[in-house]
Amino acid sequence: MAAQPGQPQPILQYFSVLLEKGTLNRMESIELARPVLMQGRGQLLQKWLSEDKLECSEELGDLVAQSDTTMALSVYLRAEVPEKVINCFVQRGEFDKIVAYAVQTNYRCDYTFMLQNLVRANPQGALDFAQKLAVAENGPLVDVNAVVDIFMQVNRIQETTAFLLEALKNNRPEEGYLQTRLLEINLLGGSPQVADAILSNNMFTHYDRPRIAALCEKAGLFQRALEHYTELADLKRVIVNTQAINHEFIVTFFGTLTSEVSMELINALMAHNMRQNLQIVVQVATKYAEQLGGKELVEVFEKFKSFDGLYFFLGSIVNFSQDPDLHFKYIEAATKMGQFKEVERVCRDSSVYDPVKVKEFLKESKLQDPRPLIHVCDRYDFVEELTQYLYSNNLMKYIDVYVTKVSPQKAPIVIGKLLDLDCNEDYIKNLLNQIAQCPVDDLCEQVEKRNRLRLLQPWLETRVAQGNTETATHNAIGKIYITLNKDPQQFLINNQFYDSEVVGKFCEKLDPALAYLAYRRAGGACDDDLIRVTTENGLFKDLARYLVERQDLDLWGKVLVKQEEGEPESPSRRALIDQVVQTALPETTNPDEVSTTVRAFMNAELPNELIELLERIVLQGTDFSNNKNLQNLLILTAIKAGKEKVMDYVNRLDNFDGPEIARIAVGEQYQLYEEGFVIYKKTNHNVDAIGVLLDYIKDNERAYEFADRCNESEVWSRLAKAQLDQGQVHDSLSAFIKANDASSYVDVIAAAERINNYNELIPYLKMARNTVKEQYLDTSLIYAYAKTEKYGDLEEFISSPNVAQIQNIGERCYDEGMYNAAKLLFQNINNNAKLAICYVRLGKFREAVDAATKANSVGTWKEVNYACVDVNEFRLAGLCGLHIIVHPDHLEELILHYEKRGHSTELLKLMEQGLGLEGAHAGIFTELAILYSKYLPSKLMEHIKIFHSRMNVSKILRACEKGLHWDHAVYLYKEDGQFDNAVRTMVDHPVAFSHDLFLDCIQKVRNQEIHYKAINFYLEQHPLELTRLLQVLTPNLDHARVVHQLRKSKNLPLVVEYLKDVQKENLSAVNEALNEILVDDEDYQALRDSVDAYENFDQISLAQKLEKHELLEFRRIAAYLYRKNKRYPQSVKLSKADKMYKDCIDCASDSDDPELAEDILRFFVSVHDKECFCATLFTCYKLIKPDVAMELAWRHGYVDFVMPYMIQFVKNLNDKVNVLD
Repeated sequence: MAAQPGQPQPILQYFSVLLEKGTLNRMESIELARPVLMQGRGQLLQKWLSEDKLECSEELGDLVAQSDTTMALSVYLRAEVPEKVINCFVQRGEFDKIVAYAVQTNYRCDYTFMLQNLVRANPQGALDFAQKLAVAENGPLVDVNAVVDIFMQVNRIQETTAFLLEALKNNRPEEGYLQTRLLEINLLGGSPQVADAILSNNMFTHYDRPRIAALCEKAGLFQRALEHYTELADLKRVIVNTQAINHEFIVTFFGTLTSEVSMELINALMAHNMRQNLQIVVQVATKYAEQLGGKELVEVFEKFKSFDGLYFFLGSIVNFSQDPDLHFKYIEAATKMGQFKEVERVCRDSSVYDPVKVKEFLKESKLQDPRPLIHVCDRYDFVEELTQYLYSNNLMKYIDVYVTKVSPQKAPIVIGKLLDLDCNEDYIKNLLNQIAQCPVDDLCEQVEKRNRLRLLQPWLETRVAQGNTETATHNAIGKIYITLNKDPQQFLINNQFYDSEVVGKFCEKLDPALAYLAYRRAGGACDDDLIRVTTENGLFKDLARYLVERQDLDLWGKVLVKQEEGEPESPSRRALIDQVVQTALPETTNPDEVSTTVRAFMNAELPNELIELLERIVLQGTDFSNNKNLQNLLILTAIKAGKEKVMDYVNRLDNFDGPEIARIAVGEQYQLYEEGFVIYKKTNHNVDAIGVLLDYIKDNERAYEFADRCNESEVWSRLAKAQLDQGQVHDSLSAFIKANDASSYVDVIAAAERINNYNELIPYLKMARNTVKEQYLDTSLIYAYAKTEKYGDLEEFISSPNVAQIQNIGERCYDEGMYNAAKLLFQNINNNAKLAICYVRLGKFREAVDAATKANSVGTWKEVNYACVDVNEFRLAGLCGLHIIVHPDHLEELILHYEKRGHSTELLKLMEQGLGLEGAHAGIFTELAILYSKYLPSKLMEHIKIFHSRMNVSKILRACEKGLHWDHAVYLYKEDGQFDNAVRTMVDHPVAFSHDLFLDCIQKVRNQEIHYKAINFYLEQHPLELTRLLQVLTPNLDHARVVHQLRKSKNLPLVVEYLKDVQKENLSAVNEALNEILVDDEDYQALRDSVDAYENFDQISLAQKLEKHELLEFRRIAAYLYRKNKRYPQSVKLSKADKMYKDCIDCASDSDDPELAEDILRFFVSVHDKECFCATLFTCYKLIKPDVAMELAWRHGYVDFVMPYMIQFVKNLNDKVNVLD
């Protein structure tokens, strides 16, 4: 229909009306879009699309795509046209959305084809798209190699590189060939710098390294080629291109090679262009000298005669090297390079080189400046060779410099060598005058060895005149004066600076008297030499005077050497002693010198010579005649060496230490008892004198006469003690009384007691009490009265003031059986406890009880009680016992005493009386219960029930166990809350069993193991009550363990009710046990209910057991169990055997197995059971194929029976066709 001018097109009006009422269909939407797009009114189309007024289709999208890609994309998305949607994404450059959309819609895109089309039009877009495809979340969506081929077909090397860098960024081993291809593309495609950058970043490690190494070499990337080559030939060929390789890299690269390869490459560098590569080789050698070996590197430089390289190399390591050869090579190279300053430095500072080798080299080199040689010779003491070299080569100025500035201390060696070389003396003297600090001692030694000492006289005299005090200087000038006999005595006596030992040795050869003067001037430092010189030359008078003046005992010891026994006396020693006695000692007036000389003779053990010396001093009227020390020494020496002279000296001399000398004289060594007695008597030491008579001479009669003549208390005391020691107690007591001496009362009392002489001891003790107030005296006197049974004197004494230890002596009397004396003593001090014991020993038991009452001591009560029990005084014993049993610590001992003597009845009476005491304690109730258990069991239970709260339960339990009172033990365990032990006791001893008590206790035990012991106990002793026990213990039992325990003992049928009660917990052990019982009882209905309600058991095992059961219902249960466990073939087989066809049909229906259903269908055909055939088709309708059903029915004449199935099948088929239409 044509449109009227000025009016809208009729078709648009038509579609407007439709749009107002609803949406347009596919064809209507296309027809509407055409005129709208032709009019350029796309916004209307966009509006209708947003309002969902148009049905989107591929054709509509194609129409819209001609003008608006975005709108077309929207249409394609709604129309679900994946291919067109992806094209729109490509046109819009939204490559990231393509993959997401393809995954979302499960659309399989041909990405390769898309890339081929895109790469020519938009290479960058193709790159972005390819990268996203390669790193997709679920794995690459495109073959990387194919993508590379696509890019390379259009020679897009840059995009190919970018793509591969992204795709291969994970550096996987399986991508090695792609890594190789990436590098080849750039190396062969004119972009080696890109390949270099990739390799420098170490991005890839799995490419073909030899291939890339060769390509790098061709591309001029020698550094990368070195990194990749491993063969020595390749490395040698590449490394010589040092002009194109970074030198720092080369040095670092050598650190990755073995020492053998490194040396080969160094040789290659040196051989190719030594001048160009020398610096690199030196750097490598310096850095890796330790690994490559200094000697090997030196050989390389020497091989190519590169002394400058050798010099630079060794110069960098010589300061750290400890190899002598390297130091020598450096000195050699520096010399050849003219680096003399460096040669001098090394010779001066290094301590490693071989000095002999370096010295010979320098001498052969004949350097104009010999300073390196000077340093070597000076440091290693080649001074004489140095001197000869310098003198021979007329380098005299260096000699001057050496001895004046370098080493003045070695000038003596230089002077000596110059003398050997016949050098001019004037030059030597001039040289000496230039040396400021020359070691004179060494210089004199050198000159003296060559007999040229006088050469030094002017030089030495000049130094002395200048005030020089150096010992060596004065030693030298002294030797010269002695040699020239220029007033040598004056020099030796007055000069204070020379060394006496040195000069003395020198003088010994010329004049021993001069040597003596030199040694004497040393003040003791040269005593050995002085003694030797004087002895060898017979100067004994000088030696004697020197020894006396020196007052040195050690020095005397050297000359007065002891003679071995039998050895003849040395003539020199005899001559010396004669000079001392006759000349040196008489000349002195110094007492110290005399004293030292005497001590020296004593130390030398020369008693006869000492006596001779002392007689000369003491007895011949000298200044020292009254010297106390000398008189002592004379007598003592005579005691040691001339005993026959002692008594004469004692009588002639008066000024000596008598007591000390007497003590020595009577000593065991000398035994001069009469001389000692005379000395003590002469000096009025009477006590010591009588001591000699008693102790050494052992003459008591002379001693008694001497004591009686002296009549001194001390002398009588000394005599009394000696008599006491000799056992003369009677005489000793008399002497002590005469001496009025009580000091030894302890020993006197002990001696008198040993011989039981108490009657004579009493007067001595009374005398002693007059002067001494001691407990021991009064105590001993009381004991003496007791021993002599003088009870009147005893009672009188203890009533009077005294300090005796009455308690102790009373106990002693008691211990010795003197009970009457002990009674008096204990009464005196009111010790009722001991008094009671005394009464017991005296048989006075009533008095003993009275005393014990006053003492009120447990120990006393026990003693009296035991004594009364022993004599059957049970009434008195009971009175004592009541005081004992209230003390828990003593109760058991009391009971034991009664029991040992067989008085159990009296003991029970005593304990029963004790129950009512105010101080009754748990021990009384406990011990009474124990006694009942032993002697009167009939009263035990009553006692326990009344007093169990006041007893020591554990102790009574032990008694009950010992006495086999198990019912009493159970009662105590229960009352004490020890339910575990109560149950154990009833289990171990059924005689104590009580069913109600057992059930009460078993619920309160803490140890769960007891529950299971109780079950065994009931099984053995009370099986009919077991169910009741289990019902009580149900909350606390492990039912599986109970079942195991009962199964093991074959008693499961006893607990059927218990098993039914706990089956609700659905435990496998319980279920299996109960099912086992039901099978044995042939209760198939209960078994069926059990397996239906509780499935936690081994169903297959039960089914296998039941399938062989003789009863049909149990076999049906087996089939049922197979069916529940999806073992349908076994279930069907079992039902077939029992002709339980309904069970078979139901099992096949449950299995959802068409094969099994078809098998059953064929089975019913084989047995000609048409009804079951029809029932199978009905029940297993979904599992039976129609063709199978029709075939079987047609072949076996079951068409009527298959008809219901077929009618239902045709109906269902018709319904499906109708739905599809």
